[in-house]
Amino acid sequence: MNNWIEIAALEDIPRLGSRVVKTDTMNVAVFRTRDDQVFALKDECPHKQGPLSQGIVSGTTVTCPLHNWKIDLDSGCATGPDEGCTNAFRTKVENGKVYLSI
Repeated sequence: MNNWIEIAALEDIPRLGSRVVKTDTMNVAVFRTRDDQVFALKDECPHKQGPLSQGIVSGTTVTCPLHNWKIDLDSGCATGPDEGCTNAFRTKVENGKVYLSI
């Protein structure tokens, strides 16, 4: 069972950018791609905990601003040759609103 939380209007998240949602236990980076797909990851690179929300979105990856690791937005896993994953969360967009399931 999913508990969906409304977090933002889609237009409040910049294309190829992100917004940070603070929870009781972590920060979650919510990303919007060029074609309006929305993804959510724990805002920590699996390498050195760099702030993924400050990275550059390209296609369906984000590049960590610290050491240029590319993280897949869907799975939260680093793309080769790097290894490691951060938490990925389900999102959905309905009627222009973005929802997050934690």
